[in-house]
Amino acid sequence: MARANLAQYGLDRAESGDDVAVAFTLEELDCRGRSVRLGNAIDLILSRHKYPDPVARLLAEATTLAALIGSALKFEGRFILQTQTDGPVDMIVVDFDAPDGMRGYARFDRAAVNKAIAAKTLDAGTLLGNGHLAMTIDQGIHTDRYQGIVKLDGIGFEEAARHYFMQSEQIPTEVRLAVAEHAQKGADRPHWRAGGLMLQFFPKSGEQVLPDLPGDGDFDNPETADPLYAEPDHWTEARALFSTISDDELVDPDVSPERLLFRLFHERGVRVFEPHALEERCRCSAERIESMLAESFSAEDREEMAVDGEIEVVCEFCSTAYHFNPHQFDPKS
Repeated sequence: MARANLAQYGLDRAESGDDVAVAFTLEELDCRGRSVRLGNAIDLILSRHKYPDPVARLLAEATTLAALIGSALKFEGRFILQTQTDGPVDMIVVDFDAPDGMRGYARFDRAAVNKAIAAKTLDAGTLLGNGHLAMTIDQGIHTDRYQGIVKLDGIGFEEAARHYFMQSEQIPTEVRLAVAEHAQKGADRPHWRAGGLMLQFFPKSGEQVLPDLPGDGDFDNPETADPLYAEPDHWTEARALFSTISDDELVDPDVSPERLLFRLFHERGVRVFEPHALEERCRCSAERIESMLAESFSAEDREEMAVDGEIEVVCEFCSTAYHFNPHQFDPKS
């Protein structure tokens, strides 16, 4: 895209491109949120597995949602989004490693997905089916994990996120997710793109505001128990502006996150922060897998794993294959 300064909106830097999260606030409307735009990162995650298109789109939505939430982490840690359902796509796992790494994979029943394609029942709720969505924050070995769970009963990720933040965290939330394939000049195939926008209402009570991460709720405070106790008209107006977003705008390479935010909210004085770069990055390594094989399996187990004298372990996330000699773990004589 052609970069341009948006000085007319008070932005004194050039627009960002792909693979970024951009935070913003609407101080007049007591709202804040984040925009995520994924290009090469989501294409790498999806293209390694050659998923059927409906599965790829669903995983891209999940990855975008994880980036919208995980990019708010203010510490080194992990945000994990995982589904467990009875639909054609029965498991999705996305890891967001703060501050900027993403990886994800989907498990699916190919015959059931093909049946859904033939029947043209490809909405997210049908592909996921019934089950649950778990969102976990892991801050490391010296802290407790926090996990929040929302029921999936034929709904997609947008609605699930709204339900989660409203029911579990008392935060009115709107989420939009979009996925598309985009032709690139000189490329031998279309490349995947994804975009998302999350808007949340944080009415102030003195110095206190409602939380912006799962697990930070203050539900015992009567002053903040009702998220709409102060100026609900602000949320109504913010939602009305939010509802004008189109899917095309969320994934268009010529519409940066900043330009989209100014289109939507400039009349209300939107404040846009510096972009935060994101990347596809897997946590697997030969050392990690070697340690797992040595510590979790006996010599007999490793011998049974070997095919033609070699143990092969393939990472579910990035499809990297690692090879080991089963006898390399034997005690040195």
